[in-house]
Amino acid sequence: MKNILTAVILLLLAVTPAVFSQSDDEITVEEFYLQNIEMVIIKEQASTLDRDSKLMALKNIEEMIDEGKVSEGDSEVHYILDYLAQEGLGREINESGRMINNMPIIRKEACTLLGELGGEDAKNTLVDIALKDNEPMVLSEAVYALGKLGMNDNNQVSQAVASIVLTQNVLGPDDNLAYSALLSFEKIAEANSGLSDPLAFQAIIAIAGGNYIRPVKMKANELLTALRKY
Repeated sequence: MKNILTAVILLLLAVTPAVFSQSDDEITVEEFYLQNIEMVIIKEQASTLDRDSKLMALKNIEEMIDEGKVSEGDSEVHYILDYLAQEGLGREINESGRMINNMPIIRKEACTLLGELGGEDAKNTLVDIALKDNEPMVLSEAVYALGKLGMNDNNQVSQAVASIVLTQNVLGPDDNLAYSALLSFEKIAEANSGLSDPLAFQAIIAIAGGNYIRPVKMKANELLTALRKY
């Protein structure tokens, strides 16, 4: 950690003249320094095997987003969130024949922040997680985050969400996941002046007639009614 911080400080010293030459309304040397140090710390927290450190990295990223320090689709922040979203899924660490980094809560929180970060890369990561993960709470968050982004070129997102719903409908209906999917379809429709994906309608109808609690089924029927108006 000390070596990394030293390297960052040297880099910052090298770019100081260029930063000073900028106008007053642009980033100052101090702000530039602090932001880079902050990202170094977050990367270190994210890369440890300690669950609490990873949660702290996520909390720090959330604060940066809330404070407007991160632009939409920021590549550095996306890299960290993508890394954490794969924890125990696309990246497994085994010890004595047992996986020690299966952390669904980390993946879930990373999905939440990907929805806040936005951008094409965030969308691609969320689709990837949604199609690979098997934890309902992670799937629910990934699906909801995809709806927040509102992207649906060539029905890529709506088909991914629908596939998850139809698969879970067979394996074991989950009320939270189904409701998240309905909210996602609703937001996608709002962002794209409607929904034209037949698979999405199939999924919504499956929820409306499936083994779900009454509020979920009612939401499905309400959504079907709303979609007819586009």
